[in-house]
Amino acid sequence: MRFDEFQEFRQRQLGASPLLLDAAETNVYRALAPARPEPPTDLSTVHRCDLARAWLRRFELPEDWSRHAMVCRGVRHGLGVVFHWLREVQARLWLPGDVYPVYFELARAAGLTPGSYPTLPAPVLPGAPAADRPEYLLLANPSKPLGRYLSDAECAAVVAWLEESPRRRLLIDCVYDLGAPFAAGTRRLLDTGRAVLLHSVTKGWLWPRTFGVVLLGPARAAGVAGPGEPGDLTDPAGLADLADLAEAFRADPPAPAQLRLADRLLTEHSDVPRQVVDELAARAGRLFERLPDEVLGAIPAASRTCPGNYFFPVDIPAETLRREHGVLAVPVGVFGESSWSGSVLTSLAATFGPPPTVAR
Repeated sequence: MRFDEFQEFRQRQLGASPLLLDAAETNVYRALAPARPEPPTDLSTVHRCDLARAWLRRFELPEDWSRHAMVCRGVRHGLGVVFHWLREVQARLWLPGDVYPVYFELARAAGLTPGSYPTLPAPVLPGAPAADRPEYLLLANPSKPLGRYLSDAECAAVVAWLEESPRRRLLIDCVYDLGAPFAAGTRRLLDTGRAVLLHSVTKGWLWPRTFGVVLLGPARAAGVAGPGEPGDLTDPAGLADLADLAEAFRADPPAPAQLRLADRLLTEHSDVPRQVVDELAARAGRLFERLPDEVLGAIPAASRTCPGNYFFPVDIPAETLRREHGVLAVPVGVFGESSWSGSVLTSLAATFGPPPTVAR
């Protein structure tokens, strides 16, 4: 069932069964609209290099990486640029098949034919032999709808996958990481020197398609040369051509109004992501209070306790939840192709929001 088809189904079910518990809202911007900062009204000039440094400072990354931090209009825009570059270097691309259908739409629009791997109920990396060309694996950390960060063992498996070939690289989508600095697993993968990190103000500040950064892998393990630098033994992956990718970002920047908004978010509203995390934790608590014990017990503990999470996988089919427990869940197929029989609960519906204020 596609996303739009499910939304129509959801509205029909809620209309026909008013007592059905709606655990299937997925629009975080609608749910948390009051928390979104207002855009600035001034017309000051904001430079991309200053924003890149401000972003690096926030996430406790070295400011001298700013020449590697490509300013863009969000993760979706960033991936579009990266995917077109991957097509040019004839790379193989692996995408999580059950996370975000837009990944595949962007890849195919760029002329790629991506492979896939599952993340539910736990990530299983591709087992295909290493390619004789550049090979990129996209992962999300934290991963949705898995609803948690990669474990230490899973990060070790990703590193082992990288080490099977010098041509292998990572694309790390960190848009759901609302903390600072980034999670330990993400920093571990960055330290391999073989990762491109993508982040934006989409979830933390509730402003989609506005501002993001694509960090073109400057971090590396001690003593290992960076891509294209003297001593670099990894050039089979084609990373010496990262200059071409950087130029593609410079040629397609955010609009001045988007840069001004990003500057305001990073400076005047730096605390908004923490507020979003707190509100999402409160909503998750209200969801858990309403769930039958059997359903609550089926949600993995790591998903229940992940900061800023509002997706909760449960190993019970959506049809069973609706008919036997009165809970409307999101079928896993909405997120992409999956052989897993479970479903996903969310905590974004209005019923889990703050209690109404009583006027006096």
